[in-house]
Amino acid sequence: MASTPDTQVSLHQNQQSQQPKIQIYSPSNDEVSAFWREKYEKDAKKYWDIFYKRHQDKFFKDRHYLHKEWGHHFSGQGRRVILEVGCGAGNTIFPLLETYPDVFIHACDFSPRAVDLVKMHKDFSEDRVNAFACDLTADDLCQHVAPSSVDIVTMIFVLSAVSPGKMPKVIQNLRKVLKPDGRILFRDYATGDLAQERFTGKEQKISENFYVRGDGTRAFYFSDEFLENLFKENGFNMKEHFLCCKQVENRSREIIMNRRWVQAVFLLAGNDSLSIIATENEIIHSQGDDHGKKDILPESEIDMSEGMAREMFGVSSPREEIVEVSIQDYHFKIKLLSKEYQHTCSATGLMLWESARLMSSILAANQGIVSGKRVLELGCGCGGICSMIATTSAELVVATDGDTKALELLSENVVSNFRSPQSLDALSIRRLQWGSKSEIEAIKQLNGTGFDIIIGTDVTYVPLAIKPLFATARELISTGSDAKSALILCHVFRRVDEAFILSAASEYGFSLVDKWPADQTRNSSSPAGIIKNWFSEWQHDASYSALNIMYFCIA
Repeated sequence: MASTPDTQVSLHQNQQSQQPKIQIYSPSNDEVSAFWREKYEKDAKKYWDIFYKRHQDKFFKDRHYLHKEWGHHFSGQGRRVILEVGCGAGNTIFPLLETYPDVFIHACDFSPRAVDLVKMHKDFSEDRVNAFACDLTADDLCQHVAPSSVDIVTMIFVLSAVSPGKMPKVIQNLRKVLKPDGRILFRDYATGDLAQERFTGKEQKISENFYVRGDGTRAFYFSDEFLENLFKENGFNMKEHFLCCKQVENRSREIIMNRRWVQAVFLLAGNDSLSIIATENEIIHSQGDDHGKKDILPESEIDMSEGMAREMFGVSSPREEIVEVSIQDYHFKIKLLSKEYQHTCSATGLMLWESARLMSSILAANQGIVSGKRVLELGCGCGGICSMIATTSAELVVATDGDTKALELLSENVVSNFRSPQSLDALSIRRLQWGSKSEIEAIKQLNGTGFDIIIGTDVTYVPLAIKPLFATARELISTGSDAKSALILCHVFRRVDEAFILSAASEYGFSLVDKWPADQTRNSSSPAGIIKNWFSEWQHDASYSALNIMYFCIA
């Protein structure tokens, strides 16, 4: 399954005129659709406001490592004036106030809720901190900070939250308030970071090196060339630069994270008074995979506490969350992977997709599809709502997935949602990797005569998996002389189009009997309208308009 938003919007579609509808799902590549790109941009402030409403000041730990990394910039004669950009809950502000008693800090964030958290902090004082809400991509910073009055600007994991096209506006805003000898201290995500790699194939890419997380917040990953050119084109020279690489191990979760971030100092062009500070004790040079440019900071220079690992990894606790799902008279509480973890997880069965919601709604309204039959679900994921609804009237239901963690969560969900032993006895949970002979044989042991109905929701997203999918279905579907068995697939067309699916289906003896939405131009010999009848007593939501259903039988 590829990551998709929980809701979709469509224009009212006139069946006769076939007016085009807004495609909320992404096209068949890694990128989100134009609709969602615009929504994430328009609602960026809202998503961060929701973030701070949910996490308050508990997400990031205070950055006590700053004096180790940049202490020589903060020290000096006279009172230093600092501007903290993207101050969040104050995780940079208050460590600096504690370490440097003579500094004054302007602190801004475009989330008003974050600014409120700063003002509620026990160490907040208007004599030392000027906290205000400001969108540096649109507002004039000089309305809050006097021009040419700031010694140091700190930008720590903040510019990455801005769309690349608006980054120049941010830098120009900062330039107006910096003193001629002022500097920007910068730390942010670098290309090749593990979090970026885990976005691959999950349809959360907005543009080159720019992605959206599961909670709607965004992250950009900087290359050295992009970063240097960005600041140079807006009047700054890069004077210090480290590409930092660190392997972080979380033993409790058995996770090893290869982290990459860039740290740099920028001066206004024409001011070359600052020399690069780099001694053997501060930097270890290695001939890494970046053509000798990789600089690995020794462990003493990096605060790699659990809090910072969370900050850089883009996740928070708890790892799992409960989602309530109501489908007609059925009510489920489903445990699945929390949204903060979804963009860093390669598994896709740990989430609940709209295709499963649609198919389960159809089964709830049309029990005749599975009544008295033997039902197999392929790639059910951790939710298993189709299988659980099918147990109401089916003779046997077997829910399968190839991911162990998904099966563990599925078992928990089944036990927590089924109270009667009879319901639990009707549903079997098994591991099944498509094409695995041993696992296919194990499923056959449960039901030697084959399955009458095989269901798959969002299982057609990887081209390499299509033939194993149909090969497995062919092995397990009932082929008796009086059998009216069917393979039902519900999905969004992403990297695999309909022609590819039909070709693989034909190769393994399946023919398409019906599909939804039906072609408006089909003739009377085309699909039979079986699926259309499923909607006769149940009005499906327009948000499902991007989904497709294909009904196959043995040719």
